[in-house]
Amino acid sequence: MDAKQFLAEFGHIANAPDGVKRLRELILHLAVSGYLISFESPLDAAPLLESINRQKDEHTDKKKVIAQQSPPSRAIHRIPAHWAICRLGDLALTITGGGTPSKSNPSYWGGNIPWASVKDLKDFKYLDNTQDHITEDGLKNSSSNLIPAGRVIVCTRMGLGKVLVNRVPVAINQDLKALELPKEVNTDFFMILYKTREVNGTGTTVSGIKQAKLLALPSALPPLEEQSRIVAKVDELMALCDKLEEQQKQKRQVQNQLRQTSLQSLAEANSPFDLEQHWHRVMNNFSILFSSAEDTIDFSEHIKELAVKGLLCKSDSNVADLELVHSQRTELLNSYLENKLMRKQKAITVAESNAEYPSNWQLVAFDEIALVTGGVTKGRKLKDRELISCPYLAVANVQRGFFKLTNLKTIDIPIDELEKYAVKPGDLLITEGGDWDKVGRTAIWRSNIENCLHQNHVFKVRVPSGEVLNEWVELVFNSMVGRNYFAGASKKTTNLASINMTQLRSFPFPLPPLSQQIEIINIVGALNKLCSVWKEKYERLNDLSSLFVKEAIATFTGEGTVKKEEPLKVPKTELVSPITLGLNKPSGKDDAPLATLLARQSGKMNANDLWQRFGGEIDAFYAQLKVEVAHGWIAEPEAASMLEKDEE
Repeated sequence: MDAKQFLAEFGHIANAPDGVKRLRELILHLAVSGYLISFESPLDAAPLLESINRQKDEHTDKKKVIAQQSPPSRAIHRIPAHWAICRLGDLALTITGGGTPSKSNPSYWGGNIPWASVKDLKDFKYLDNTQDHITEDGLKNSSSNLIPAGRVIVCTRMGLGKVLVNRVPVAINQDLKALELPKEVNTDFFMILYKTREVNGTGTTVSGIKQAKLLALPSALPPLEEQSRIVAKVDELMALCDKLEEQQKQKRQVQNQLRQTSLQSLAEANSPFDLEQHWHRVMNNFSILFSSAEDTIDFSEHIKELAVKGLLCKSDSNVADLELVHSQRTELLNSYLENKLMRKQKAITVAESNAEYPSNWQLVAFDEIALVTGGVTKGRKLKDRELISCPYLAVANVQRGFFKLTNLKTIDIPIDELEKYAVKPGDLLITEGGDWDKVGRTAIWRSNIENCLHQNHVFKVRVPSGEVLNEWVELVFNSMVGRNYFAGASKKTTNLASINMTQLRSFPFPLPPLSQQIEIINIVGALNKLCSVWKEKYERLNDLSSLFVKEAIATFTGEGTVKKEEPLKVPKTELVSPITLGLNKPSGKDDAPLATLLARQSGKMNANDLWQRFGGEIDAFYAQLKVEVAHGWIAEPEAASMLEKDEE
């Protein structure tokens, strides 16, 4: 993809998942490759490295001075020819590590010295304060060091790639390193450069990078004036990315509000005619209202609410046989009491409800159609009783419409209580407490896990009558009708809520005839399948968009998923023909190091001498030569005059 096509596809790139994030990465890559600024009279940056090396030789803190690194191959970089190829350690004078004062000594902590660790390296440019502070004694009696303001602090463990500048003196722990930069390196440019380095760590538990590997990361140094211009251009482009993100955020907010309003109109429809009108409005504007997999979840929730209010089924004059339901519940209740599976419960009345339902539906207390029992309590004294160890369902295991059954815990109960607390296929499990929006989660037990119990924070419900489907109960409780009731009735503490058995038993339960229950459940099932199709469609679109962006960016960075070419095989010969400049002259932005070297030597050099000045491996030299010949920057070598190289 060339620049013209990239601009044509910019809208797709920016609006893709993490699209702006990818654009930011591209900006940084282009910045350190020399593509963001022009070069009118480029100066050679090599003298800057020489000056840095002299400062290292003269530095007073020899133990912290970074040794000169071995030069990397120029062929691995796409940079202007006048930039200096180096390694990260060549751009800093010193490196300082840190440590942690003993946590067992309170006198080391709570002082006035900011003490930085990985948790303090946020997505900020500067570090002005830290979460922890240490005392002078803590600093003196540990391997931590006090870092003067203005140093670049990088992370070598857990938070690899994080970098910032401390604006106040701070002590650091062992996971951080502080770099002292010379005046030849613009601090902001160094941070841009560092963010584009591949800081890859190793380790089975916590990923980290060794200091030697960190300092050996290939880098490049432009002239100081160009560093400043690059920083200014990056700031300008990042500000545009900020505006783009804000526009996307506002667009998303408007879309969410419009979707919620449209779906709420569906939920508040008072007649089949109103419902049909609102439904067509949603369907006709579907692509405007929905744009992600998460959006379909809202739609699915509103389908449940419409279903429970009776707006998805045909009108009917039949009513549920409530007398039969009552008699079957009474029969089960007597069995429970006779076998001591529950205690006699106080009579309750149905809770108030303002919901409107079809005229043939009956509104009853949930206790009239089902039996609710509590679960086993942990921590009881069970001495001298015959016990059995059983798996049990806790609140976290019960979700809306399904169970999470991985890593079920076990509990010991008296063997004579097994029947009381065991769950059987068809039982409904309902959560008593948790986060305020998770109270009343309901799911039908269909597993065959032997002797599985339910904890006391999970209610067990059995519906004895075939006139009331378990699926209908599950749908009602998991709809907004049920969720709003539980949220309003629950006792709330800080971030937590709970309901009691009386509140569950008095739930105002809408009971349609069996035929309508079946019809509604089938309709909801069909619509949920449609939602699943939409959800998968959006997920695929997001995946394709992400892949497209990755490959589009890779055309500029070379870091995509496209298979890389095999390295050029170097012949066992030595080229002795002279190499001369071609007819085409490279621009300041072109990566033409060989042509640049030739221009400095009157346009002609022996191939072997050119390779030596190039400074890279022989295979990299041949590859670069091939590229520059193809562009016409270097003339095609004369008819091959080759000498066989001696075998090593």
